[in-house]
Amino acid sequence: MEDLKAWMDTHARLAFRLPGGAGQRDSRLDGLFARLRAAACPEDAAPIEERIWALWTTSGDAAVDRLMSIGLRALSAGGYDAALEAFDEVTELAPDFAEGWNKRATVNYLIGDYDQSISDVEMTLSLEPRHFGALSGLAMIALALGEEEQAVDAFEAALEIHPHMIGDNRQIRELRARVRGRDI
Repeated sequence: MEDLKAWMDTHARLAFRLPGGAGQRDSRLDGLFARLRAAACPEDAAPIEERIWALWTTSGDAAVDRLMSIGLRALSAGGYDAALEAFDEVTELAPDFAEGWNKRATVNYLIGDYDQSISDVEMTLSLEPRHFGALSGLAMIALALGEEEQAVDAFEAALEIHPHMIGDNRQIRELRARVRGRDI
């Protein structure tokens, strides 16, 4: 973890805050995160993860939630311009709503705007340091930039929060094998 912090310090555009205090305000999240960490297997973790995502994607503001829904539909249909427009509005209307920034980070990653995606991940993590999805996204950005060691570190930070992230476990094993095989 210290290596990741040091790397982030030297690569300011990939800086993020490692998981620490509480982020989003819903009082149910603390208990859900405790249950997520304690889950015995991926099947036990899945409904807890779904509940966390449901809380994360609901702002409580009807206009923001409508824009999130529009953005999510556009994103799932591959309409990145429309999704980006919706998530831009979400972040303007609700700058303290972490999932708006996270979804915008996702779209920016998908269109190849890594600098903006990193900035959006930073905002997400400043609002919700336990955001395992944003940490996983940061790992994907690091991979796209050829920074495999930092990708492993970011994936491991996500796994500290959500130990049963199936894809990340597999990806970390593959990355670790590659990283160990050469000097970095």
